[in-house]
Formats: sequence, C-alpha cells, structure tokens
Amino acid sequence: MNKLVDRFLKYVKIDTQSDENSKFCPSTNKQLNLANKIVDELKNIGLQDISLDENGYVMATLPSNIDKKVPIIRFISHMDTSPDMSGTNVNPQIIENYNGEDIILNKEKNIILSPDDFPQIKNYVGQTLITTDGNTLLGADDKAGIAEIITAIEFLVNNPDIKHGTVKIGFTPDEEIGRGADLFDVKKFNADFAYTVDGGELGELEYETFNAAEAKINIAGRNIHPGVAKDKMINSILVAIRLNSMLPENQKPEYTTGYEGFFHLLDFKGSVDNTSLKYIIRDFDKKKFEEKKTLMTNAVKFLNSKYGKNIIDLEMNDQYYNMKEKIVPVIQIVETAKRAMIELGIEPKIFPVRGGTDGSKLSFMGLPTPNIFTGAHNYHGRFEYVPVQTMQKAVEVIVKITELFAVE
Repeated sequence: MNKLVDRFLKYVKIDTQSDENSKFCPSTNKQLNLANKIVDELKNIGLQDISLDENGYVMATLPSNIDKKVPIIRFISHMDTSPDMSGTNVNPQIIENYNGEDIILNKEKNIILSPDDFPQIKNYVGQTLITTDGNTLLGADDKAGIAEIITAIEFLVNNPDIKHGTVKIGFTPDEEIGRGADLFDVKKFNADFAYTVDGGELGELEYETFNAAEAKINIAGRNIHPGVAKDKMINSILVAIRLNSMLPENQKPEYTTGYEGFFHLLDFKGSVDNTSLKYIIRDFDKKKFEEKKTLMTNAVKFLNSKYGKNIIDLEMNDQYYNMKEKIVPVIQIVETAKRAMIELGIEPKIFPVRGGTDGSKLSFMGLPTPNIFTGAHNYHGRFEYVPVQTMQKAVEVIVKITELFAVE
C-alpha cells in the first residue's frame, strides 16, 4: 500500500492542468512531464513496447504468461486535471484513522471538509484519507487511476504465479477537455476491449454515459446612449437572459439526477454590445438528446426573427455518445468486472456516468470500454479526497479482472 500512496503523491504534485483554448495535443506541454515520468517507471518495472508519441499518449504491454489464447485487455487512465481549478503546487494532506469529524484543509482561509456538506465521508471513519490543502484540486481524477493501474501491473510482474493473458495499459492527455480519445491509436493499441479506471466510490462500474454536445453562442447587440436608446438599442445581455429563460428551468444540472438530461450554462461574458455564452447539452436517451438540440436551435431562430436579423450566432457540435450501444453486445466484459468485485467482497454499484469518459469515444472507435472506480470523491475542486483503502481495492480489482480472463 505504501508504494501505491507514494506513487499517487508523486503524480499529484506534477501540474498537468489541460487547456480547452489550446489547439495542440497535448493541450499543455506540462502534461508531458508526467508522461515522461510514467515512461521511466514502466521501463523500471520491465514492461514491453513502451511508447510516448508526439501527442502525449503513453502505451505499454505486459506479455501473457499462459499458452492459451485469451482476450487482450487494456486499462486506461488520463493524465490531465481539470482546467477549472489550479493544479499548481498541489500539497496533499494525509489524514490517518479519520475520526468522522471536520477536516481543516486550510486554517488561514477557514476551508473545511465537513461531513455536514459531504456526508459520504463518514463512510471512511477509521481509514486513511488523502485530501487537498484547500488551495488547489487534488488531481485524483485521474492520477489515482494511473497509480492504481501501474501498481496492479507491477504486482503482476512481481507475482508470475498469477496467470494472465496480454495486458496493455494506456495513459491519455486532455480527457478533461473532451479530447482524450481523439488521437488515440486504437489499431496500435491492439486490444479486444478496455476498462477506464476513472470512476468514483468503491464498487462503481459503469457502461452508460450521456450523449453530449456543446453550444457556443455569440450575440451582437447595439450600444446606444441610454438617453436616446428608444427603438435603437439592442442590449445583448438581456437577449442572452431571454434565450436562457426559453430553456426548461427543471432541466439544469442542479435539478437533475439519474437518467435525467440537462442544459448547463458553463460560461457567460457580456456587455450591452456583445455577449457570449457556452452551454453543454446532455441526455442518455438519443431521441431526447436530439430534441434538446432542436429546442436550442429553435430558440435562437425565434429570437433572430424577433429582431429581424441574425444577431445570434449558434455553433453546436456533438462531443460523444452513450457507450451503452457499443458495450451491450459484449456485456460479458461488464459481467467479468462485476464478478471480480464480488469475489473480492466488493458490492458492484452499476449506474450511468453523469459525465464524460474516454470510454465513450473509444467504444465508438471500436474498443468497448466500460469504467471502474478509483475511490475518489468531489472531483475538480478543493474538497477532493480519496480513501487509501479504496485505492488498494481498485488495484485488487484490476489484478482480479486479468486473472478471470485467463481462466474463463
């Protein structure tokens, strides 16, 4: 367990924040700092076919140690952290034997990780937690996954009595900005299927995701002195507010759960003269997803017709689709992961992913890829934490999955 923790702490201290405004891959060169460190580790462990390509994708192979042919499986995590919060100078804190009470992350700023706000933390009384210091995110999304995969593979290398087929591992850049699989070389990857290790709490096992689109909107107003503005001014801020009001109030993230989709206003910058908005649109059901996009398009058309010209420009693009469509035909890969958890005394928790994962695009690229837990909570913010014992369980699940495919 100490090696797992040491590895994780080393990774989170490397800033790998991605940048959605960059046109390059990786979107930030600093992601290569972690990629190079991972490559060195994989060489020391003794893996084969280790590569780091020009786009920042790391791949490696653990050869089979059995004679019979079994499926080639891959485990994947991403190296970048969210662009929404700083990943610079991450200073993780270790809370041993957690007592179920408030954790003071930052005394100076009065930043407290409290079970009043995050009641799930009480599930980990008596365990060891790794938290932030209140100034940055932690980066367990997805450096916990990276640490768990490499620790599991190292365990298999050091325990050759555990029989397994060929196991491949891959680490991607830019997952947090929706590009993690864009330049992924599935042919080079050469696997029958894969698992992303990028989920949350103990037992999570997911093979359904949203259908996803983004909408970028620009509104060109007309700024006139307010004293003489009658019948001349077009206040783009008010147009934006009206556009937003035309979307269903109850279809916002804060009002939805389970299989419910939403419109999420991510960004709003405005003046009388010009306002820009950015939305993401999500739904598990493809028909409802298309209806949401049509509603957005029709709202823009209505307002443009009201003003008699195209003052609103809408750019809408699909981002990824529900991977269930590609995984159901090979549902045995989900069943094997479920069996691995049960044999380890872990209760599988199968529910839809209300977020993105590299597995969505990879599944549609021909590599069916469900998702398993890392143990982390409160991703992307200063209240992020991960229980060490759950991280160890993730390692054990990865090892057990490889065992099961060797004997089935």
